[in-house]
Amino acid sequence: MGADTKEELIRSWRFKMDVKIAPSILSADFGRLNEDIKTIEPYADLLHVDVMDGNFVPNITIGPCVVRKIKTKLPIDVHLMISEPLKYGPEFAKAGASMISFHGELFESDKDGLVHAVEEIKKLNVKVGVVLNPDKRLEIIKPVLDKVDFVLLMSVYAGFGGQKFIPEVLEKIKDLRKIFSGDIQVDGGINDKTAELVVKAGANVLVAGTYIFDSKDRKKAIESLKR
Repeated sequence: MGADTKEELIRSWRFKMDVKIAPSILSADFGRLNEDIKTIEPYADLLHVDVMDGNFVPNITIGPCVVRKIKTKLPIDVHLMISEPLKYGPEFAKAGASMISFHGELFESDKDGLVHAVEEIKKLNVKVGVVLNPDKRLEIIKPVLDKVDFVLLMSVYAGFGGQKFIPEVLEKIKDLRKIFSGDIQVDGGINDKTAELVVKAGANVLVAGTYIFDSKDRKKAIESLKR
């Protein structure tokens, strides 16, 4: 494929990609998790699951045993905010994950390690993605952009829900869209106002927790993000 053709495809991405909504269960009621999931399932496209280990980030959430008990027809999108994605990735795949992403900055000075990690997770028969925190450069993940199915750009710092959107990430989304034609997810502080900004910048998958699960009308909240 010539450079001009590739650039044309990337420029026209928004005409081929619908905006997808991935509610994050981090903001759901874990005492009635499956009931909460049912309230958003007919209107969402993915189900986003944040996994934190208390090491890579200072918070702890859930493990494969909880994912295994999730009842949904939606693809389960597992975001590993953990120090050892290769160790625990297989367990989440067995538990039902359809997609697994891990943080590229774990391999910031190890290009070969990053490539190896992507290739190993691909073997789990899941879609694989790489993640970057707001302060991490795109250069870290460039070696695997031709190997991953999606990229997740954090618009807050990984570790806690309910944080305020960091607008500086918009330029990173724009820069990524210039060189990557796959799905670009954005996670953190997404609401009806910031959603418009990130979609215009080039993202097409919006991860939202608080905005959806804290809403009195979750269907309306999801629809407002898609608009």
